[in-house]
Amino acid sequence: MELTHLDEKNHPKMVDVSDKNITSRIARASGIIYMSKEAFAAVKNNTAKKGPVLQTAIIAAIMGAKKTSQIIPMCHPLMLSKVETELIELSKDYAFKLIVEVKCEGKTGVEMEALSGVSIGLLTLYDMVKAIDKTMIITDIMLQSKEGGRGGKFVRT
Repeated sequence: MELTHLDEKNHPKMVDVSDKNITSRIARASGIIYMSKEAFAAVKNNTAKKGPVLQTAIIAAIMGAKKTSQIIPMCHPLMLSKVETELIELSKDYAFKLIVEVKCEGKTGVEMEALSGVSIGLLTLYDMVKAIDKTMIITDIMLQSKEGGRGGKFVRT
């Protein structure tokens, strides 16, 4: 398989998408953060000293998706038309699952934007409650689905 981010001299390059058609692109990613019962209660009850943890994590997820091309070297800057988040409380596991869906009309996909949004959102959640629990685990960050472009549709089963 040919690596698209390397040129014939094996040097890194940004893929040329100028010949691609503009299509609707959608990607959905998710991840989970596990924490102690005490940290979970502080987040859930909005008593963390740094402020509203879940709301801040959602804003961070949106910003993470928007800034992807600034932190992932070969990503193209994209004009995103939608970044939607969902935070699911996993009470019995003392965890939160973050889902980020990103959409644009463009020549390249938004998988990295969705994955970046999840990562930055969960890292923000960690940052805001690390004083309570330094043993938190961020895990299972993955692409759930994507649509559009030559690669077609992908749905994790």
